Amino acid sequence: MKHRATPPPTTPFFRPKQLLTLLCLALLGLQARAEEIKSPNGQLTLNFDVQQGGVPTYRLRYKGREVIKTSKLGLELKGSTSLQTGFTQTDKQTRSFDETWTPVWGESKTIRNHYNELAVTLTQPETQRTMRVRFRVFDDGLGFRYEFPRQPKLDYFTIKEERTQFALAGDHKAFWLPGDYDTQEYSTVTSKLSEVRGLMKSAVTGNASQTPFSATGVQTPLMLKSQDGLYINIHEAALIDYSCMHLELDDKTMTLESHLTPDAAGDKGLIQTPANSPWRTVIVSDKAGDILLSKLVLNLNEPTKFKDVSWIKPVKYVGVWWEMITGKGTWSYTNMENIKLDSVDFQKVTPNGTHAANNQRVKQYIDFAAQHGFDAVLVEGWNIGWEDWFGKHKDYVFDFVTPYPDFNVQELNRYAQSKNVRIIMHHETSGSVRNYERHLDTAFQFMNKYGYNAVKTGYVGDIVPLGHHHYDQWVNNHYQYVLEKAAEHKIMVNGHEAVRPTGLARTFPNLIGNEAARGTEYESFGGNNADHTTILPFTRLIGGPMDYTPGIFQTRISTFNPKNNSFVHSTLTRQLALYVTMYSPLQMAADMIEHYNQHLDAFQFIKDVAVDWDDTKVLEAEPGDYITYARKAKGKSSWFVGSTCDENGRTSKIDLSFLDRGKKYVATIYADSPDAHYEKNPQAYQIRKLNVTSKTKLTQLCAPGGGYAISILEAGK
Repeated sequence: MKHRATPPPTTPFFRPKQLLTLLCLALLGLQARAEEIKSPNGQLTLNFDVQQGGVPTYRLRYKGREVIKTSKLGLELKGSTSLQTGFTQTDKQTRSFDETWTPVWGESKTIRNHYNELAVTLTQPETQRTMRVRFRVFDDGLGFRYEFPRQPKLDYFTIKEERTQFALAGDHKAFWLPGDYDTQEYSTVTSKLSEVRGLMKSAVTGNASQTPFSATGVQTPLMLKSQDGLYINIHEAALIDYSCMHLELDDKTMTLESHLTPDAAGDKGLIQTPANSPWRTVIVSDKAGDILLSKLVLNLNEPTKFKDVSWIKPVKYVGVWWEMITGKGTWSYTNMENIKLDSVDFQKVTPNGTHAANNQRVKQYIDFAAQHGFDAVLVEGWNIGWEDWFGKHKDYVFDFVTPYPDFNVQELNRYAQSKNVRIIMHHETSGSVRNYERHLDTAFQFMNKYGYNAVKTGYVGDIVPLGHHHYDQWVNNHYQYVLEKAAEHKIMVNGHEAVRPTGLARTFPNLIGNEAARGTEYESFGGNNADHTTILPFTRLIGGPMDYTPGIFQTRISTFNPKNNSFVHSTLTRQLALYVTMYSPLQMAADMIEHYNQHLDAFQFIKDVAVDWDDTKVLEAEPGDYITYARKAKGKSSWFVGSTCDENGRTSKIDLSFLDRGKKYVATIYADSPDAHYEKNPQAYQIRKLNVTSKTKLTQLCAPGGGYAISILEAGK
């Protein structure tokens, strides 16, 4: 074997051009290093590099196909040198991690958290500041965040803008919402990215509080599909003490860049080191169902620190709600237009006669819940202040403890407890954050005293103090404060109009529900698109469960309120399917109880369906078209299937191979009739029973705007 001679150590062995390049790199303070890590299964590849000018970049590929092209990382600071350029890589650390953890509640009994990690330390020689970028590559995607260690040259700083890029490989099909600092309650638009600018004006529809910021700004979770069949989802995880991220689209280069929500001063974040940003997430697969099953966002959150979680229970509930939403009843006790809580004696004023949260009505709901095995009854409009709560920007709008004269707290709680039913508290803040914090301890003590263990919060309207936004850092910290304070009182929280979830329910499992999107209430305000529930699991639900409030059986609102001509864009059996497809450990039978009494055969599915699960399968899925889930009830052998489709209708074909082999089951199928249609004939349904096994294959019609629900119980049980 021949050996190449090696020059002695004292002899330079560089050509002139190579020496010049090395000298230039040294003078520029650059380090020509590139890093690569792969997912545990080897299908995803993450590359990191510090490019010319000291610019940190990353790139992501899936099975050799470009997901994120070379994209820049960094932050622009206010009044200080940016954290975007001038970096050298001074350290790296890698590790692999694999654990299986058990959620307090969830879509599966256990969750695997398996990733390979790269942590790159970057230093700016000019400023002597350090920033770390931590990447975690899972089999189903990527998470990365910025970390700011404690250091003398970077102790306090203000973010002017985060400049994280997601350079896409093409003009993808997108399922998007207009970027807005105050609401996610828009209809999802389906279009190519290049069409966002032209469609933005019509996409921004009216809302109680809204601040759209750009002709090409969109929200996360953003669902994308490439022309060659890659499904890509971009979101964030573990949003704590930071501003919510939107995405600004450069529709010439198809590059998305982070856009943070500003506070009242226009700043995007006030940071004190040591600190971390939320994780930026990219979930990717060539199968749509893999996106729905991903637990990446949950896995990027910290495990719960609660030692005792026995008080956190999934809940199925009914409520005095839909009649107010549809205008049949009112939240307010009077028709007065100018209320100051400390100067009105409600015992002496004239009631309007339409107040829904009254003793008699609430007892009817308690009786219904007890009769049908429901856990709780939500009551809205029980407390004084609803007469002029909306749009007045009042600071002291509610006190959260004083009931109207026709709502007897003590008697109703005694009555509910006698029937083994709880009442769910409602705290609408009208966006007055400071007022809620002012009353919070007293309100939670009040709940503890009277046996309430769950609260639905609300933030309808502009944030008070004015100038702040629903998704800025300061208000996000308020939501977190409420959640942690509730945990001190062993209270579960269902947040409405709050920031979209980012997997925090792993760390704080008392966060059992969120709204943060257009829910069923919008069916009373003009209607949701028929494809709405075929998209939400790919977008809004990526960060956590949604209190969608399904189960509306009387879809024509004018039948009980002639002044409201809206209708629910769904067949009756699709309303049943939503209990399976729209995951939540907090599920409401949202219609008025009179309508359930008219269809007790169909209502049986809502009674039977579980709210906590041991296993979840995606049988069919295509965003915007259809979704079919199968879920196994927690601790039981029973399964439930739900399928929802868009306005075109379809024939669903599924096999039941997920059932245990050798066992026999009885399937009860709640399906659209052949002539069902979400507009023309929404209440046409059929119920049939079949004997099935793991070898059974089913073909089932889904009407336009329809779907089906199946309960599968082991024979003899």
